[in-house]
Parts: sequence; structure tokens; C-alpha cells
Amino acid sequence: MRMNHMIHYLKQLSGKVNPSMYASMQDQSNPHHISMLRQMQKEMKMKNTLEVPLNELRVVVFDLETTGFYPNKGDAMLSIGAVKVTGELIEKDTFYSLVQSSTAPSDEVTTLTGITEEDLESAPPLSDVLARFYQFMKGHTLVAHHAKHEQAFMQHASWSLMRANFDHRIVDTSFLIRIVDPEQRGFQLEDCCTTCGVEVKDRHNALGDAKMTAELWCYYVKKVQELGFTNLREVYERVARMG
Repeated sequence: MRMNHMIHYLKQLSGKVNPSMYASMQDQSNPHHISMLRQMQKEMKMKNTLEVPLNELRVVVFDLETTGFYPNKGDAMLSIGAVKVTGELIEKDTFYSLVQSSTAPSDEVTTLTGITEEDLESAPPLSDVLARFYQFMKGHTLVAHHAKHEQAFMQHASWSLMRANFDHRIVDTSFLIRIVDPEQRGFQLEDCCTTCGVEVKDRHNALGDAKMTAELWCYYVKKVQELGFTNLREVYERVARMG
């Protein structure tokens, strides 16, 4: 098990994601958006932020609301919310969009998120939303809470639209939390917020969750710097050793 953890984190350290073959998805996408997405993907692959000092690191903290947990089994994105952060400073620049979906949210998901089938019918298509999101996050490192969920859906969307892997690194807030508090085992967003004194507000709204995650990120960036960590490379190396 320890070796599997080491392999996972070394892959994260290199910024590489193993190719995943996902099922095709019909999408009436704007060819211009697809072209933009491909160009942005190329630009993102060229950027390495592992050595940037944490107090200078520019990140986009984001969250997805989805119909479920398994994009390769038909679950779909419902919305994307994001906020920009530099070092420990949360900026006012935010992003939010619903995503058009042929998969209607269940009654449970609608109750949880407030997103209805009617909302999604008038929402922009995935290719449009991703083109605008990529433009928003240009030049920034991505951060998410429970990043595997976001990684899976971004990878699926990239493959479905462009037949290309999503190679952009997504830093998981749990990496910092584990360093600061190695004994912590539960990582539910609301529990982490309560621990850090972050107000739980607009839960299960993509932008609301992104804003709370941004506050968590800033809190733990400060804590890991106090412990002597100066950049993401040192963070990844420590987490890899923790197994």
C-alpha cells in the first residue's frame, strides 16, 4: 500500500496523468471552442510551478457540482465555480457557470445543489464553459478539495471533447492538511472549515464551495510555510514520504 501511495504522488510530482480511455459523448460543440481548448491545453503543459515560492504562487481554487461520482459511467458536470488566490490573498476575481447537460439531476441532487433540469436546459454547452474556464485559469495552478473528483471529471471532459488527456496539475488541499495535522483522517469540507474557523456558507454551490476551499488553502499555506516549506515540490516530496 505504501508503494502505491509513493507511485501516485511521484506521478503528481511529475505532472503526468496516465492515459484513460473514456466512452464517447455526443456534444454539439463549437469548433472554435474546441480549437481554443486544444491551444490552452498545450500552453498549460508547458508551465511548471513546483519551484514557485508558496507566498507567490498563483492558484485557481475550483469546485464542480456533478450528477454523481463516475463520469465514465454517465455522470455529468452541472456547474463550475472558481476563485483566484495569490499566496495567502483571496482575490475578487471569480468564475461561475452552469453546464448544459442531457443527464437530468436526480431529485436528491436538485435538493442538495438547487440545480434543476430547467436550469441546465438553458445553460451553455460544456465546450463553451471549459473554454471560458481555461481562459480564467490561464497561468495559474489548480487547487481543489478532494481533487480526485475534479480530476476525473476534467479528464473525462477533455477526452470526450478533444481526445486529449487533461495534464494540468490539480493540487489537493488535503496535501497541506496532512502535513500540518498528520493525525487527521476526515476531510469533509465542512468539517475542515469548522476546524479552521471558516464559515460554512453556500454549501454544495460550486462557487460557494470554491470560496470556502480558498479560505482553507490560505490557512494551510500559512501553516506549512511556518513549518519551513517553501514551494510545492517540497510539499509533494513530504506527502510522498508520508505514504
